[in-house]
Amino acid sequence: MKKSGAHAAGAPAASSAQELLATSALFSSFSADELGFLAEKSEFLSFEAGQTVFEAGSPGDRLYLVASGAVLVSSPADGSTLAEFVHGDSFGELELLTRAERNARARAEGRARLLAFPAGGKGLREALSGRPELAARILRSFLLVVSGRTRKANALVKENSPWVRELRRQVYGDKLTGLLNKAYLEENLPKLLAERAASDAAPLALVMMKPDNFKEINDRYGHEAGDASLVLLAGELDRAVGKEGTAVRYMGNELAVIYPGKGREAALEAAKALQARLSALDLSAPTGDPGLRFGMSLGIALYPEHGADAEALVKASSGLPLAARARGGSLILFPEDAQ
Repeated sequence: MKKSGAHAAGAPAASSAQELLATSALFSSFSADELGFLAEKSEFLSFEAGQTVFEAGSPGDRLYLVASGAVLVSSPADGSTLAEFVHGDSFGELELLTRAERNARARAEGRARLLAFPAGGKGLREALSGRPELAARILRSFLLVVSGRTRKANALVKENSPWVRELRRQVYGDKLTGLLNKAYLEENLPKLLAERAASDAAPLALVMMKPDNFKEINDRYGHEAGDASLVLLAGELDRAVGKEGTAVRYMGNELAVIYPGKGREAALEAAKALQARLSALDLSAPTGDPGLRFGMSLGIALYPEHGADAEALVKASSGLPLAARARGGSLILFPEDAQ
């Protein structure tokens, strides 16, 4: 897709894109595999002197890295220069991550060659489909770069600032259910466990759950009804967990709850309460069947008893709902119960 007179440079080697990404402050800490993936999703664009890269009000569908030349960003109100970007600089990250419209105009100062990510302006979610952990890495790197650009940025990157909340929603929000996603769990569970280790191994419980009859609902009433039922389930789970823990859509129809501070007895009581509440959920609206309910199987893994790190804890808990279903369903298992 061409942008305001820009034309794609004649099929540059992917390695050139990868090398440019590696030299930028935004992506310098990324692995070769990550850089290669990003390079494949990028494209080079060339601009003549004075040509527009983007106008104020245009969609923030990509970020740019300057390969050569320079780009001036100016105010749409009075044309005053707001910033100049040269080789290795990146710009347009905030709009890409928040899907906001551009609030300034960018034009080439002399001839300029830019690397645009993602190619074709597909948007971050589509470009990184299947790689949620990479989206989380980009968010973290962007926050670090912004905080390094100016001391005033420390106020911008506070946990509760509106645009940080929006960035987190984009990166960590599950599109279907509105719960936090697998990337959130993979990014934050290790941090939570590190905090527990620093406080003399205070407990933490990871509860995984799946509806025993989700496949039957899909097969009988269709995938739209299945998705709508899953959305209802996720909403009820989020309300049930409240401030005690964090509800996550781990993958597919498998949901999870992180319960900091809960040991065996407290985690089991919480799991029983969740099972009772979710099993009573009325699925008549999405399926048309007034008697239909979910059968819920849950698994509980405890830190540090069942895993000393996040990977071990997830591995210990994620297979338990399936093991419970194989035994007839509507069960709550600890790892030792599945042996």
